[in-house]
Amino acid sequence: MSNKPLTIGLFGFGCVGQGLWKIAEQRSDIQIKKICVKSRHKPRPLPESYFTYNPDDILSDPETDVVVELIDDAGAALQILKNALQKGKHVVTANKRMLAENLIEVLRLQRQHNRAVLYEAAVCGSIPIIRTLEEYYAHQEITAIDGIFNGSTNYILTRVLDENRTYAEALHEAQKAGFAEADPTLDVEGLDPRYKLSLAILHAFGMVLLPEQIPVAGISKIGKEEVRFARQNGLSLKLSVGAVKEGNRIFAYVLPQFVPVAGALAAVRHEFNAVHITGSYTGKQLLVGKGAGSLPTALAVLSDIAALHHNYRYAYTKYANAASLEFTTDVSVKAWVRFSDGSGNHWQAFTKIIGGAANASGQVVVGELPLDKLMALQEQNRVTAVLIADDCTISTLPADATGVMQQVA
Repeated sequence: MSNKPLTIGLFGFGCVGQGLWKIAEQRSDIQIKKICVKSRHKPRPLPESYFTYNPDDILSDPETDVVVELIDDAGAALQILKNALQKGKHVVTANKRMLAENLIEVLRLQRQHNRAVLYEAAVCGSIPIIRTLEEYYAHQEITAIDGIFNGSTNYILTRVLDENRTYAEALHEAQKAGFAEADPTLDVEGLDPRYKLSLAILHAFGMVLLPEQIPVAGISKIGKEEVRFARQNGLSLKLSVGAVKEGNRIFAYVLPQFVPVAGALAAVRHEFNAVHITGSYTGKQLLVGKGAGSLPTALAVLSDIAALHHNYRYAYTKYANAASLEFTTDVSVKAWVRFSDGSGNHWQAFTKIIGGAANASGQVVVGELPLDKLMALQEQNRVTAVLIADDCTISTLPADATGVMQQVA
């Protein structure tokens, strides 16, 4: 592209769209020419002349260089992306769900139309993870990525563990602060970070892993038993994402996890996100930043727009060399599993038992078991499962350790 200002057509004028407008107003290299919105009657801080309700006013405008898509509807976002590429325009998007559910098609469309689709803002807000994986880590093998990919759940768990709120109170506070939606399902059930992890896996390992393939459990089942166990053992609790490469096999998860209170992830609190990257040359490195918010996320969008000034596009180098990779759930994990019933030989799923308890109100088993068996247990309504990080030290097990341990003995 030339050095003339980039002309932007913007779809959506919510939190991030308004943040982008504020930033773009201060720059001479970007001009937002038109903003396409759905509702004609919603009050907005700009004159009516800036807005259109017809997508074609942007998509068919020969002066528009880049389409920026910042809407919530994944289906509509995909159609905007397709039409923009067909019209010869580059696309910048923050729609993690649309991208994760349609990765193969998005890759194909970029090649077919020789246009770029950039999406830094779709994963972990202000943390520059996608381009870091694409460029800095392009020349070394990554063996693991893990961390905290959802600010809403991290805010809730911080309030519960560190500030003695109940789950309901913490959720309400997250909604009031704008960190959680009125319907928080995508966040608290782990679906939002699963979309993000799917995208990160593509750039870290080159594997296309659809969201529904990744084992997931959220934080809605976390109760006082898990909080008490964490405090007794000097642990914190996070909704963790992870993807690990062992040989040609990759396993991944989005699950609650106990982590050491003195560790790096425990120090990531409230709405902040964190990404650990383990490389063959660099070892383990940590990136931390705000995972949401108007201006932090808008800055990630702006970074993509600015990159297009230099004809930047993702190389997907590792994707081209990932044919031999296999996805598996047949790996052993350490976990706390609480069963809200006091009967049944639940311990039989475990390959190693560290400890446990049983009484009239239920059973707890702490031990090691295959990830796929853990997920099969987790799918039961009355089961709560929490991973235990390898560097956790467990000194205090649940009290009343009679039923389970007698059965094992």
